[in-house]
Amino acid sequence: MKGTTFAVIGVGRYGFEIAQKLAKKGAQVYAFDSDEEKVDNIKDDVAFAVTLDCTDKKALLSQKIEEVDAAIVAIGENFEAVILTTVHLQEIGIKRIIARASGPQQRMILEKIGVTEILSPEDEVAKSVVEKLINPNILSSLQLPDDYEIVEVKAPKGVLGRNIKELALRGNYRLTLIAIKREFEKRNGETVSCEQHIIGVPDYSTEILDKDTLLLFGTAKDVERFLEINE
Repeated sequence: MKGTTFAVIGVGRYGFEIAQKLAKKGAQVYAFDSDEEKVDNIKDDVAFAVTLDCTDKKALLSQKIEEVDAAIVAIGENFEAVILTTVHLQEIGIKRIIARASGPQQRMILEKIGVTEILSPEDEVAKSVVEKLINPNILSSLQLPDDYEIVEVKAPKGVLGRNIKELALRGNYRLTLIAIKREFEKRNGETVSCEQHIIGVPDYSTEILDKDTLLLFGTAKDVERFLEINE
């Protein structure tokens, strides 16, 4: 995912951290904010930064924003601006839109207009958000000291159909597999639903299946390498 182009719209404290960390991960970051001082603060850390009213669709188009791979709407104080900006991005045809919600009501509104990736700053630190932005296979992460983390990742294509022994996660990637979450079909008459259950101590013969979620322990760098190799 390195080399991916992100637009970060709103570079207050939260958006600033996300933009800065994305850039350090190797992404190309374009930062936009209506506050000139905030733009000045971030301009040396990203590919470019522009003072812009992002609720103005023409202003967004003037920056060729349709060319980015993903846009993060991190505006914090004005939810109306979040909605207007998000709708403009949808109309422009941005492939991936991630928007910030401060509370359940804002989250519900964003979901109603079709946003599937929603940031909640009150329960997500910028570092874990960036991990998920850089690699969508990461579902959640718990940051630990010394750059270690416990992450939930969607099983990448390169590991499907292979067993734990073949993968040799510890030897090949310096990762420890803690558990596997697996979907099982549950039938109730003619109704079929899916439930996730934990395979708590998978043995060497356990195969990784499509839709499995892996719970891994290791450094952020080793997790990223594992996902890049098996993408």
